[in-house]
Amino acid sequence: MLDRIGDKWSVDVISVLGVDSRRFTELLRIVEGISQRMLTVTVRGLERDGIVTRTVHPVVPPRVDYALTPMGRTLLDTIRSLRRWAHEHAAHIDAARERYDRANR
Repeated sequence: MLDRIGDKWSVDVISVLGVDSRRFTELLRIVEGISQRMLTVTVRGLERDGIVTRTVHPVVPPRVDYALTPMGRTLLDTIRSLRRWAHEHAAHIDAARERYDRANR
C-alpha cells in the first residue's frame, strides 16, 4: 500500500483531486511531467485501491471523471504535510546527496 500512495505520481494525482474531480485530460495537463501511459497506470491503481472513483458519463464523446473517494480524502492532510516537508527540506537533501556522492566516488 505504501508503494501506491508513496510514489510521486500518486501523490500528485491525489493532491490535484483533493481540490476537485477532474477529467483525464485535465489531470494530464495539471500533473507536470507525467506521461499518458503513467497517468493511466496511476489512476487505475488508485481506483483499484479504493482511493479514486472513475465515473463514465454516457455522452458522445465519452466523458470520464476521476474523484477521490471518502477514504482517499483521508489522505489529503498526510500528503500535504509530506509535500510541504519535501519542499522545506529539498535544499538539505540535495546537499546531503552531493556530500554522499563526493565521499563515495
